Amino acid sequence: MNATTLILILLAVFVIVFAAVGIRIVQQSQTIIIERLGKYHRTLTSGINIIIPIIDQPRKIIWRYVREDFDGRKIVHFKTKDRIDLRETVYDFPRQNVITKDNVGTEINALLYFQIMDPIKAMYEIENLPDAIEKLTQTTLRNVIGEMDLDETLSSRDTINSKLRIILDEATNKWGVKVNRVELQDINPPRDIRDAMEKQMRAERDRRAKILEAEGSKKSMILEAEGFKESQINKAEGEKQAEILKAEGDAMARVKRAEGEAEAILKVTEAIAKNGDPINYLVAMKYLETFKEMVSGEDNKTVYMPYEASGILSSIGGIKDLVKG
Repeated sequence: MNATTLILILLAVFVIVFAAVGIRIVQQSQTIIIERLGKYHRTLTSGINIIIPIIDQPRKIIWRYVREDFDGRKIVHFKTKDRIDLRETVYDFPRQNVITKDNVGTEINALLYFQIMDPIKAMYEIENLPDAIEKLTQTTLRNVIGEMDLDETLSSRDTINSKLRIILDEATNKWGVKVNRVELQDINPPRDIRDAMEKQMRAERDRRAKILEAEGSKKSMILEAEGFKESQINKAEGEKQAEILKAEGDAMARVKRAEGEAEAILKVTEAIAKNGDPINYLVAMKYLETFKEMVSGEDNKTVYMPYEASGILSSIGGIKDLVKG
């Protein structure tokens, strides 16, 4: 093998090694921190990038994660990589024991959604970003829950999420991280507290049921009373109308009778004026009315005979003559 062939072989090996080590393809939404001789040099963006082998080296990232297995035991994982993911990341924190303001121990499981906005700060400002975010979330969660009672904690998840997000986002800003959302998955008080709360909720439901039943009975009684009231009003209104109609009928009958009597008196007066003495007529009528009152009555068994029957007959005869006239 001559020198020229050896040189070509070495050159080919160098090209292959350079291509394998010096050319880096970065995926979309990822980045690589490059250090030259141990010092930050540049940040590789998505696409094809060329670095100088040996001189330029990607910064290794060793991140520590804590996970829970199916039995609830905490397991620590270490992940080594040279690429930083710029997409939003969800981190499921293990259950944390916190104490509320009224001294009730509670287990809380939280989800954290964060995104690396500045890879340089995330690499050089903090040693282990996930572990730091986890510890910061734990302390912040204890501080927030420690200011609230258990009932307030159970009913104010949105408030707790908002406070945690604001505090964590402000604290992680110098690490080049933006905290987008914080969600509390589970809030588990002790068993005896849960039993007491269940009894309280059952009693509250029974109380509401009794209140609804009482309100229903009350409304039923009110409607029944209103119906009776309306029926009485309608009945009274009907009786009133009947009395009015009856009174109007009596008044019309009296008017008709009065008109008839007036007309009769007028005719009698005209007849008396033409054919006889009105004094005889009036005396005869008064005599007959008085005799009628004397003999009338259911229990009256006495027979009355006028003392002067001829006077009555003469009076009646006089009335007869007047009527004929």
